[in-house]
Amino acid sequence: MDFIQDLLAAIGVVINGIPQGILALSFGFAAFPTGLGFAFAAIANVLTGSVAPVSFQVETITVAGTMGDNKRERVSLIFYAAIIMTVIGLFGLMEQLVDFIGVEITAGMMAGVGLILVKAAIDMAKSNPCVGIISFVTALVVYIFTHDLVYTIVSSVVLATLYSAVYKKQFFHLPEDVTQKKLSFIKPQALNLKIARGALALACLNIGSNISFGMITGSMTGAETNPVNVDTLTVVSSVADFVTSLFGGAPLESIISATGSAPNPVLSGVLMMTIMALILFFGILPKLGKFVPMESIAGFLFVLGAVVTTPSNFSAGSAIDPMTTGITMIVSYFFDPFFGMIAGMIVKFLLPLLGVTL
Repeated sequence: MDFIQDLLAAIGVVINGIPQGILALSFGFAAFPTGLGFAFAAIANVLTGSVAPVSFQVETITVAGTMGDNKRERVSLIFYAAIIMTVIGLFGLMEQLVDFIGVEITAGMMAGVGLILVKAAIDMAKSNPCVGIISFVTALVVYIFTHDLVYTIVSSVVLATLYSAVYKKQFFHLPEDVTQKKLSFIKPQALNLKIARGALALACLNIGSNISFGMITGSMTGAETNPVNVDTLTVVSSVADFVTSLFGGAPLESIISATGSAPNPVLSGVLMMTIMALILFFGILPKLGKFVPMESIAGFLFVLGAVVTTPSNFSAGSAIDPMTTGITMIVSYFFDPFFGMIAGMIVKFLLPLLGVTL
């Protein structure tokens, strides 16, 4: 009976991850090499006993996809960010770094990323208004009545896709390099200002998400002490990104995973990542991506950004320091999370030393 519950929790997280995986394909990330990342993370969690799995994370996918102008730039951002985060995790610096920066800044960065999701959702809906509107309305209505993100994403994607298939009769063709079942090495670009800025932005985003998402998953286990080691989680997700990025795969990061509430959370998380790896290795996700329009995920992105991510993080940060949180959020949105962190640190640390109060 416990195994069935573990499996059902894993399948629920897989269903939640499939539309986000399709979003990754729409940005040109390849499916097959991403399966390597899932396989590595599954093995790593078995060896480390970590209850926090990794999967497609819409925030990182969107930031990497929008900050890079082409596939090589995008995978280069992920590659260098993975190196930064691996070093941080190996030296056990995650908690110390977050303690130094403060909740008001990390929460402000995440709130700013929520606004980025809102903008991405609106831009998607504009590119295909009918599909986008159906996705928006369905997602908002379902979330209002259920407050469940799995129901929200499944219902909005399914209805928008059905509309597109029945009335538009469109088929969606992904590039061959996204769907091919082989590995093609992509040499990362040499570091320049644009690549460095993007890598630092992704690293800052992952610092916030590993702490918040990882710890939330750990809290689901009901253990008196949170069982998630954020440094272990950081190393696992970063090495997975390192592997996938070299072959054009999508980033895999910490998520809020229902597997944490399963009877055997480690096993359930491993099952989830194994299933996702098989879906990618056998080319099932790209086949779904041919028929599911990218705009079908717009409603879920909007709900996740405008209703879930931004309000909760801004509330958590502003309870400590609303000015620092607000400035971090706005700068993260208009520039990126790295500049948002710098702006927040200036407001929190530098201005008081200069005797300036806001």
